[in-house]
Amino acid sequence: MPRLIEGKLVIATHNPGKLWEIATLLKPYGIDAVSAGDLGLPEPEETGLTFIANAELKALASAKGSGLPAIADDSGLCVDALDGAPGIYSARYAGESRDFAFAMQKLEKEIADRGATPPFHAHFVSAISLAWPDGKTLSFEGKVFGTLVFPPRGGLGFGYDPVFLPNGHDKTFGEMWAVEKHSIPVDGSEALSHRARAFQAFAKTCLE
Repeated sequence: MPRLIEGKLVIATHNPGKLWEIATLLKPYGIDAVSAGDLGLPEPEETGLTFIANAELKALASAKGSGLPAIADDSGLCVDALDGAPGIYSARYAGESRDFAFAMQKLEKEIADRGATPPFHAHFVSAISLAWPDGKTLSFEGKVFGTLVFPPRGGLGFGYDPVFLPNGHDKTFGEMWAVEKHSIPVDGSEALSHRARAFQAFAKTCLE
């Protein structure tokens, strides 16, 4: 199967942390990436009911707005004690200002209000969608399971990283450097982060 992406690709996000992570993952493949923000493209309302649906609508909006292929990620934290919340509403859970320190405090309070006791099981989900201006899309999903720790630990990463401890590790995502969290193993084994796992599937189909 021929490589599906050559040349310029739009990263359909206005989130600086997410933009940096996706651009870093794309760099080894020689992709000329530009962000939706740099192109002045608006952020579409996330009306989908799944991670993939929201990733697709963001990718399609950027592809049609730019006339170029576009990649988008929709990701979130799903907490067992909260019946999977905040899930697809993870960013909105942090309010209009995207205050994730507040969001993590809110998360801790809501878990306590449910009467849950440690370990607080949770998982991150990342859906990556590739869209073309003609409306065609391809989507991929990655997950990583772990537990939540309070108070938050570490100032690396972004979002809910400081409270998420992946299974089998003694550091939260907030305590891990990007190279540890997002590296794609050269031996073909599974990456650590949810976004890197979704990207592995995307790269295998579209970039190799």
